[in-house]
Amino acid sequence: MDGRDLVRAVKDIGTERGRRAWLSAWRRRRADAVGLPRRGAERARVPGLLIGTEPRPGGGVLRFARSELVVRVMAGGVVFWAWDGAGATPSYAVVGSGPEPDLRAVLEPDTGGGWRVVSERVTVAVSRHGAVEVRTPGGTVLRRESPPRWWEPVALAGEAAEGAGPAGTRRAGEAAHPGGPWTAPGEDGAGSGAAGSASRGPGAAVAEGGARAVSGAVGARDGGPGVASGGGAGGARWVVRSEVPADARFFGLGGRAAGPRLRDGVYRLWNTDPKGGFGPGVDPLYLTMPVQMVVADAGTHLVFHDNCWDGRVVLREGEEGVGSGPDRPGTSELRMEGGPLRCWLLVGTPARVLQGWSGLTGSAAVPPQWALGYQHARWGFGSAAEVRRVVAGYASRGLALSAVHLDIDHYDGHRVFTVDEERFPDLPGLARELREKGVRLVSIVDPAVKAGDALHAAGLTVGSGGAFVRDARGQEVRGEVWPGECAYPDFTDPEVREWWGGLYEERLAQGFSGFWHDMNEPVSFAAFGDSTLPRSARHAMDGAGGDHREGHNVYALGMARAGWEGLVRLRPAERPFLFSRSGWAGMQRYGGTWSGDVETSWEGLRASLALVLGLGLCGVPYSGPDVGGFGGSPTPELYVRWLQLGSYLPLFRTHSAIWAGRREPWEFGPEVEEQARAAMAERERLRPYFVTLAHMARRTGAPYVRPVWWGAPEDRRLRDCEDSFLLGDALLVAPVLECGADRRAVRLPRGRWYDTATGAAHEGPGQILLDAPQGRIPVLARAGAVLPVRSGSASGGGVELEVWAPARGRTGGGVVVRDPGPGFGAGVVERYTSRWAGKTVVVEDESGTPVEGVVVRGL
Repeated sequence: MDGRDLVRAVKDIGTERGRRAWLSAWRRRRADAVGLPRRGAERARVPGLLIGTEPRPGGGVLRFARSELVVRVMAGGVVFWAWDGAGATPSYAVVGSGPEPDLRAVLEPDTGGGWRVVSERVTVAVSRHGAVEVRTPGGTVLRRESPPRWWEPVALAGEAAEGAGPAGTRRAGEAAHPGGPWTAPGEDGAGSGAAGSASRGPGAAVAEGGARAVSGAVGARDGGPGVASGGGAGGARWVVRSEVPADARFFGLGGRAAGPRLRDGVYRLWNTDPKGGFGPGVDPLYLTMPVQMVVADAGTHLVFHDNCWDGRVVLREGEEGVGSGPDRPGTSELRMEGGPLRCWLLVGTPARVLQGWSGLTGSAAVPPQWALGYQHARWGFGSAAEVRRVVAGYASRGLALSAVHLDIDHYDGHRVFTVDEERFPDLPGLARELREKGVRLVSIVDPAVKAGDALHAAGLTVGSGGAFVRDARGQEVRGEVWPGECAYPDFTDPEVREWWGGLYEERLAQGFSGFWHDMNEPVSFAAFGDSTLPRSARHAMDGAGGDHREGHNVYALGMARAGWEGLVRLRPAERPFLFSRSGWAGMQRYGGTWSGDVETSWEGLRASLALVLGLGLCGVPYSGPDVGGFGGSPTPELYVRWLQLGSYLPLFRTHSAIWAGRREPWEFGPEVEEQARAAMAERERLRPYFVTLAHMARRTGAPYVRPVWWGAPEDRRLRDCEDSFLLGDALLVAPVLECGADRRAVRLPRGRWYDTATGAAHEGPGQILLDAPQGRIPVLARAGAVLPVRSGSASGGGVELEVWAPARGRTGGGVVVRDPGPGFGAGVVERYTSRWAGKTVVVEDESGTPVEGVVVRGL
């Protein structure tokens, strides 16, 4: 607890909710004192020396004195390695069983007594001590991971040493460790039925059946280093230290306000509500994941340690030696509190890496076309009359509006899946009325269920033990949230997910078209300590059993899956619109995310861009901030600059707290209203381009919003550019992030770029200075780019092609995916090329036929 939290906690004692928060914190502490195993004496271990190998398809098994390592190179150059029985599956991130092994890749001897696996795109070398090196085909080292170190329990005199973990007793349902030498699991990564485990190695753990029997659930996880999730012991702690080239830059780790480039520091892997507005100095936030993208001269790689336990990443950028002096490599140290040590690594260009990541963890959901327009949210609409007033305000001023979001104040007593009938007497009628005007209603959904109400009673009948998380003694875990004392559905249980997904039928009947998940880290108000469930709380973990130390980070992912699958069952002909405050690796399969409670400040504005860029590089392409910040009252200048940035981000939504200032453009005066009108009109004009980017994100994994080094990761100056971004391949956006600025420097990638406001041409690479009056921000178009835009009026026009003239002697092009409708159709990809034909610029389709009616700019 820091000083700010202490002051808040003391003040809260004077309120009813504050007193409940104190009680909730004490309940959590007591539950963990009883339910968490004691961590006793431990001994640090390393794998030891290599003593044998066994070839397998795509790689093989390397046996060390105290550990075993499986290394595989998969189709497409994807690399997987894991210690002591950890398989690729089951996994909450990886889709299916993962890629097939590359049968051309074989295990062969390497220098110094080590071994290596050579493939077309990558070479993986393992030293005789257990260090893993990933090299380019030319031999350049991209990443070197030192042998892991783990801490296993030591039985003291008079203590029984049961299991691999430090707990002295084994609860019913836990599997004992097999005696004798460890036997490697089958090649498919599955265990031998019951949850066996290795008695040594990083994260070795015991499996147990969990708090309830889960019918039809996934079988028990592999044995080995924490792969049998949770268990009574929770597994051994482990640490691995990696080195990367001295010039490398780190990106990713989920949503980080200090990004997108991650500098020296400690980054925690624990989804956290920061308890108020946040800026660049606050970490962790709502959505963390152990996914790093590392960009260096030698190449780009993405590394994912598939482990959802609490952990910390310590990053230190490298430094190149002066003259003939040695380089100091960059380092990344990962410390986990338990769970498996298994790793995926992908190499190639940024585009190829994220395409492989999409194939590994699942394609991104495509939002409905209307969800790519401007949306308005507020905690505190208060009534249907106020919603009508706000919508009418947009309509009367000719400002485009796609959706209105209702926050918890539309619930009856803040209880999920209810409606306050007094303030919203005919919610379905309101939804129909707005739908006729082209405006959808979007509902907030919180996971916490008010204890004792009808929904809670219904949840108690789910499965054999009810739908809610229980503690180590089998009692229901209670927390404190907006409705009061609440229970929490266990979204790691398939039966609970199916039940919860069916509850969205009530929301659909109320007329809602989309959903945003909030408070799903999950949050339980607490006066001190973590604002979440006890770490000892039990989860089904899809049949493997485990506690909240493992289930916490994937809780929101399970909720998103439950909502998505339920909506698909209820309305199979419509793509759901769902985004979530929290999540984990693979969440793009079910929708997107937003920034959460970003502070209303210029620092919060900068953090908004960092979050979107960082999440895109982790495979989550659809995201955006609360425009204007969540909890304060922005100045007119800050509001306009935030709106201008938001108009080029995937999720374009204003949102504010009940105590904060208004976010309607006209509330800031006529000058701001006109500036907002220009930004919103440009978003509407570019809506077909956003549709194309959404479908291409699903097909290729490429985010809508990309760092400026996307096409040239070898350009070091671009790697250090954090205040501008590419929107697709066609546009470069340079938002104004500083108060009072009316000009700004813009760094250009190679090629010709046109200022879309003036038409002036600029040559890259290099840096230019552009005007940025309050009415607009610099936006540049790539020479030769062909992109779809909306023609005619802002709301009802068709789609036309816009081309920016290529440089003389060069060609350009672009792709277009037209909206296939509300269903799951993939949409047809149309490819166009642009070139000079004499004194005119022509655009041709794939057959070489000239396209008529193209708008040519940049002449």
